[in-house]
Amino acid sequence: MEIYLVRHTTPDVLPGTCYGHSDVDVTETFLAEFDTLYHKLGHVRDPVIYSSPLQRCMKLAESVAITFSPQVSVQQDARLKELNFGDWEMQSWNDIPRGLVEVWAEDHVRHVPPNGESFLQLSQRVQAFVSDLDHAERPALVFTHAGVIRALTGYALDLPLIHTFKLQIDYASVSKIIIEDTVTRVAYVNR
Repeated sequence: MEIYLVRHTTPDVLPGTCYGHSDVDVTETFLAEFDTLYHKLGHVRDPVIYSSPLQRCMKLAESVAITFSPQVSVQQDARLKELNFGDWEMQSWNDIPRGLVEVWAEDHVRHVPPNGESFLQLSQRVQAFVSDLDHAERPALVFTHAGVIRALTGYALDLPLIHTFKLQIDYASVSKIIIEDTVTRVAYVNR
């Protein structure tokens, strides 16, 4: 099974804002980013399309889906959402008490922001999503977020979660993993 992990385009938030689970829109650069991204996906045939339900992913997923066929639908899955930062959502990172951020940053894999989730929890939910995919003969286009892409790519590479943050995942980029029987491979990252 081929899985193409597509990060959403540039979100419409102020730099330095914590916005994981928040449903923010995209910037006016959407069409230009979509055009560039489309050329990265034009070779994919007869995909099944999944998306985080957040609008920054859904807009892109629906725009890509229509280029394949008006009958292609986008299946939303909440497991594809970005990390839930809980009480920190939509706050400037500079406004969150430094001590809290430092404690979280020391072990962001296991530590949970107030009323949020850990990166380990995110990783477990996205692995459950992949386990539920059952259409090995058709490629999957998955429109999602950097944290999800890092978690799945790290899983495919058998990396400890702490090291997945070394993976750069740009807006409107594509990463590809391949699952064959019990072997998972990474074809490319951040293309």
